[in-house]
Amino acid sequence: MAKKILVVFYSRTGTTRKAANYIAGELGSDTEEILDVKSRMGLFGWLRSGMEGVREMTPPIQETKKDPSAYDVVVLGTPWWGGKMSSPLRSYIAKNKDKFRQVAFLITSGGEDLGNGIPNMEAACGKKHAAVFTATMDEVKGGSYTNKIRDFLSKLK
Repeated sequence: MAKKILVVFYSRTGTTRKAANYIAGELGSDTEEILDVKSRMGLFGWLRSGMEGVREMTPPIQETKKDPSAYDVVVLGTPWWGGKMSSPLRSYIAKNKDKFRQVAFLITSGGEDLGNGIPNMEAACGKKHAAVFTATMDEVKGGSYTNKIRDFLSKLK
């Protein structure tokens, strides 16, 4: 029987959304977009996002609709802010980590080193990841990320 997979993601600019929707389409899985309560657009939104990421804050997010406990795997998608996961995803994890059976990570970035970010995400989830996929904004915008995603997808099926 195929695993039931939920792709949950936060995307400020649309890059992570594009990759998350591609992954969900390839896996035939459900998606859930994390939505902010306050806008993050423009320079001040960008600055606030970076500050919240670095400080590992958990800002308010809109209520989500899907129950992650109903899924075998939850793929958590996030842009990389100041060397950390996005603060809206951190908020989602804080609310739902006890409902995750297994997690996988989708990370989009401007190309910066992920450093110890993956262990930090695992610590926030209270679980080791089943798979990790990383792509730069340029790879997602140009479409070349689809060439390197097969291994990630095979680990989730």
